Amino acid sequence: MSTPILLAWSGGKDSTLALERLLDDPQWRVAGLLTTVTSGYERIAIHGVRRSILHAQVAALGLPLIEAEIPPQASNEIYEAAFAGALTRACVRDPDIAHIAFGDLFLADVRAYREAMLARLGWGGVYPLWSEDTSRLARHFIDRGYRAILSCVDTQQLGADFCGREFDASLLAELPTSCDPCGENGEFHTCVYAGPLWRKPLALKRGERVLRDGRFEYVDLLESSIDNASTN
Repeated sequence: MSTPILLAWSGGKDSTLALERLLDDPQWRVAGLLTTVTSGYERIAIHGVRRSILHAQVAALGLPLIEAEIPPQASNEIYEAAFAGALTRACVRDPDIAHIAFGDLFLADVRAYREAMLARLGWGGVYPLWSEDTSRLARHFIDRGYRAILSCVDTQQLGADFCGREFDASLLAELPTSCDPCGENGEFHTCVYAGPLWRKPLALKRGERVLRDGRFEYVDLLESSIDNASTN
């Protein structure tokens, strides 16, 4: 029998690839997605994508969603309490669940932090993409037919004009050599809106651009009334 597992879902390309990997592995049964959402802003934490788009993603994927809600500028303690509460709700739905997967690629300090937190909660962490070549993963994502938009750019690592661009071969070719192709060092974050796992593409359009904290450039992605994936 397969083992139930949650996936930490950011709405971006790495969590999408991690989901694809889990679905292809008979060892696991994906029981749901867990997303941290910032209240007030009503957006996916860090990625800045609207909660309504998160819900549209989940509907297109056909998987249950559990949200860990945190206030703006939440401390680690507040985040961990919200995360623990979400795991508890997952156990109510599926008492056998005790594992959660992450799309982390190579940041050892991030993985160590997650492992310590999960150990305190009696859960195990799974990392389907760990240590894989990020150039190969980025190309695989594009070659598989997934579509994503850069929703946030750290302007201390990458030019603000990359924000709002499609994550495609042209973008990869133009990234500076200092930038990881998957943005694993926080150079950028993405919002996936189409691909093999999607029942149908999400129709998105690009709205206002805003710089926050003097550093992070965001594009406000909006749902479009057009019944197919937007490239506006």
